Amino acid sequence: MKYKIYTDGACSGNPGPGGWGAVIFDHNDKQKNISGSEKNTTNNRMELLAAIMSLKKIKSNSKVVIFTDSTYVKNGITEWMKNWKKNGWKNSNKRPVKNKDLWLKLDKLCEANSVSWEWVKGHSTNEFNNLADELATKAIK
Repeated sequence: MKYKIYTDGACSGNPGPGGWGAVIFDHNDKQKNISGSEKNTTNNRMELLAAIMSLKKIKSNSKVVIFTDSTYVKNGITEWMKNWKKNGWKNSNKRPVKNKDLWLKLDKLCEANSVSWEWVKGHSTNEFNNLADELATKAIK
């Protein structure tokens, strides 16, 4: 199976009430919108949850492209995680990696699929990133 997923997270205050949203397209271009919220969270946690919850909705062993406007999520999963693991989940400042619980979940879901990551400019011209943002923002309320 092939999927295209657009994800976004939002927070009202940071920390504060947060929401995440995602737009999932399957191989037939069938669209599914998902979202959720947490009472007290951070924007980065919501960005991560959007990707995690999306990957939980698809069949394992799929080919997936995830579009995110979060450089934190994209760089974390594609660049930084290898060193975090090697350094016992410490960042470059020798401090514990924030949101380790979610990074572990995301890593496991990525291992079950073939995932590539694309960064898109947030609040710009990408229709589906804007929709994911709208879903995340509405989920806060």
